[in-house]
Amino acid sequence: MGDRAIDTLLLEERRYPPPADFAAQANAKADLYDVPFEEFWEREGRSRVTWFEPFHTLLEWELPYARWYVGGKINVAYNCLDRHVEAGLGDRVAYHYEAEPVGERADITYGQLLSEVVKAANGLKALGVGKGTPVGIYMGMGPGLPVAMLACARIGAPFTVVFGGFSAEALADRLNDMRCEILLTQDEAYRRGQIVPLKRNADEALASCPTVRKVVVGQRTRADVPMDPERDLTWGQMIAGQPSDPASCPCEPMDSEDLLYLLYTSGTTAKPKGIAHTTAGYLVGVATTHHYIFDLKPETDVYWCAADIGWVTGHSYIVFGPLCNGATSVLYEGTPDFPDKDRWWDIVERYKVTILYTAPTAIRAHMKWGPEYAQRHDLSSLRLLGSVGEPINPEAWVWYREHIGSDRTPIVDTWWQTETGMILITPLPGVTTLKPGSATKPFPGVEAAVVNDRGEEVGPGGGGYLVLKRPWPAMTRGIFGDDARFRATYWERFPGMYFAGDGARIDEDGDFWLLGRVDDVMNVSGHRISTIEVESALVDHPAVAEAAVCGRADPVTGQAIVAFVTLKGGEEGSVEMLETLREHVARKIGPIAKPANIVFTPELPKTRSGKIMRRLLRDVAEERPLGDTTTLADPAVVAEIAERAAAQPAEE
Repeated sequence: MGDRAIDTLLLEERRYPPPADFAAQANAKADLYDVPFEEFWEREGRSRVTWFEPFHTLLEWELPYARWYVGGKINVAYNCLDRHVEAGLGDRVAYHYEAEPVGERADITYGQLLSEVVKAANGLKALGVGKGTPVGIYMGMGPGLPVAMLACARIGAPFTVVFGGFSAEALADRLNDMRCEILLTQDEAYRRGQIVPLKRNADEALASCPTVRKVVVGQRTRADVPMDPERDLTWGQMIAGQPSDPASCPCEPMDSEDLLYLLYTSGTTAKPKGIAHTTAGYLVGVATTHHYIFDLKPETDVYWCAADIGWVTGHSYIVFGPLCNGATSVLYEGTPDFPDKDRWWDIVERYKVTILYTAPTAIRAHMKWGPEYAQRHDLSSLRLLGSVGEPINPEAWVWYREHIGSDRTPIVDTWWQTETGMILITPLPGVTTLKPGSATKPFPGVEAAVVNDRGEEVGPGGGGYLVLKRPWPAMTRGIFGDDARFRATYWERFPGMYFAGDGARIDEDGDFWLLGRVDDVMNVSGHRISTIEVESALVDHPAVAEAAVCGRADPVTGQAIVAFVTLKGGEEGSVEMLETLREHVARKIGPIAKPANIVFTPELPKTRSGKIMRRLLRDVAEERPLGDTTTLADPAVVAEIAERAAAQPAEE
């Protein structure tokens, strides 16, 4: 194995150079890579955002803490709203809002959004919220969510958004960790035709949240929900009589390093990690990457990031980056398959979406359903596609391009994390020759590397651990209230470098291929094999819609590979298909990667954000009691998988 930390065996040789017409008009040119690190971020910091007071120092770096744009005074809400309205763009649509119930929609202009944010900010001030007051937000996907975030940013109140699919217990953990004083929530939300009882969940959580003194309840479904007269008020009551004139609520000048928000991500312990993002560097980072990577033309583009604002993708690339850049975006409340599996493509056609950014999980779901749903609609407005959330299988990448992008659109396959705040590894669509499954190059001004166990860079073709060798503007400023955990999690494994927790390899062209979480690497007969490579080989077979892979203990090989496979068109598995797929993996990767077991299942266990929970699949493979299933979209799925796995003998 030499100095490699992870063996890389799967080869992908298809190439897609940038179309000449796209390259000619692209925001990003090849010479961006030649601009020195400090010069690049200095220039973007001066030009991308509007300052109340300019910064005097680009960067102060005392590992592991960075301070960016030191001395500057700025306000995120001013940059996202006021300055566009002041420039005469108040009538530009900020969001085409599409509710889940069919036919319920609205266009919200920058002027309207500013008015709503000012009223909400004045309402919050009347409740005693000011600079530094921590606010919790627990809402569904609708215009109220960005209004709440921007109202907090306007008056300098740091906030944490808790995904509307999370349980009462998860909500309570986050509110207590941040010591939130105010909770902004809703009566209920819609999801796949069902009702999500947000206020009921909030009431259950608040029984153990002593710091929360006021609860503001938006009226989405107008259901009759319990209201505590001492603590609760409706959103309408909060803003009643409040002025909407921006002059009535001036934007709070914030130091560049003032806390903007916390976003909680799961850790190896039960306690979630409160990832801290501050003001100026975060805003410059997300606005800069949004401009270049998505080739945004705010006068003509209709941009759609089909994530949930409750995750970092939504914070950075639905709210703050697009609004800072004056973009027109789609904001969709519901799921891809409600009321039918062509809902997304109906939305693309209606609003003439030009840029679509979504997750590999969603793409594979559409693959499973079949291309006929997309074929019902005119998708010719699309000129750029994006992928986010996990490594994308090459076959899913190609399907996305062929069936959604009419085999002509570039795809930006982006790598980043909650902790990084902004995209770090990505193609530049007018510059990069694309490779299905590769995130290609670090973004200009970002330095990434792949190292072995000793922290030494591996050569081309070698797999190892992905690290970042210098700071970047949107990087986390720590885990809230836990410096020791921050240092141990990200900085102690490889001194002087940020350890992302992901495996990767670099090919002969210097392009990066993400191999998934290092926790998901399997050790088979001394070979460290990444789950993503075996999954990609399985999805490469034309009968396979989705696959998830994990290891189980094996007395001979150390670990054996167990695959969980969903076939296209709802097909059931068979002994013949099992053997076909094992041989297919052997041809694509090598006999060492052949799964010992393949469990055919109609669905894979996924969180409400669409990520496959491999931890639960490892429990199934090892025949252990199932771990926590509260974040699953459908807990019944994993029980059915366990039954199917128990009924199937392992291959010899």
